[in-house]
Amino acid sequence: MASSKKRQRKLARAKYDRQMARRAAALRRRRQIQAGIGVVVAVALIVVGSVWALGGFDKEPEPVADPPDCLWTPADGKANVHLKEVGTPPEDVPTTGTRPMTITTNQGEPITVELDVANAPCTAASLAHLAGRGFYDNTVCHEITTEGALRCGDPSGTGQGGPTYSSFPENLPTPASAAPSASPSTSPSPSPSPTGPAVYPAGTVAMWADPVGSIGSQFLIFLRDFTPTGDPRYPVVGKVVAGADVLEKIAALETVDNGSGEKVKPATDVVIQSLTVDEAGAPSATPTATPTAAASS
Repeated sequence: MASSKKRQRKLARAKYDRQMARRAAALRRRRQIQAGIGVVVAVALIVVGSVWALGGFDKEPEPVADPPDCLWTPADGKANVHLKEVGTPPEDVPTTGTRPMTITTNQGEPITVELDVANAPCTAASLAHLAGRGFYDNTVCHEITTEGALRCGDPSGTGQGGPTYSSFPENLPTPASAAPSASPSTSPSPSPSPTGPAVYPAGTVAMWADPVGSIGSQFLIFLRDFTPTGDPRYPVVGKVVAGADVLEKIAALETVDNGSGEKVKPATDVVIQSLTVDEAGAPSATPTATPTAAASS
């Protein structure tokens, strides 16, 4: 009897030892798994911390375009009595989109121009500055040039007037010899020249440049397509989007001698009664066909 009980105790002890061994093995496996997870988590935290420290989670900054370097060069008002003091435009100028410019004349409905702020920010800012000071109000467009453009913006009417500052040309067109023959014109409905689109399609608004290339307040509105034989001289600042009928009427005006032997002065005065420039983003008029009539000579 004693022997039987002893045997049962041995069997129970052996069973207990096996259970303890299985529990110990399971515990070791659980600890190994937990240790492995801990290592992975630690490595992940180290990587994340390193990326964070190096700025990997910083928001990518939006690209900022460099502001245009608008150089307003002072002009001597004493040396040229035709210059008018109006200060200078601001340094911080809009650089995107377009701005509507409205020209009201004595020839009929207003002419609306869409200024190309993106490609000529300094020129557009100068026009807005001058318009805001009434520089163009009640002035005469003194010439219809041999290129077929109405020349305006000189309060003295002599071709020598302007503000007491000048700026550099922006947005000069590509010469006709370098332009692709199949390139589209910027005019709503230009008449193509025999060798391709005109460099200055009818309705183009450009700045008058002096022989050294400086620009002031004088601008050109092309009444017909024009392509220069050499390099373009006049930087483009916009295009006419409304008032084509008025430009066709002006293009048909007779021209007379301007006093220097050139038959370029309109026989009937073309008077700018007011010129305004609205803020960038303001709606422009619905585009209309640009004039294609040749200027009278």
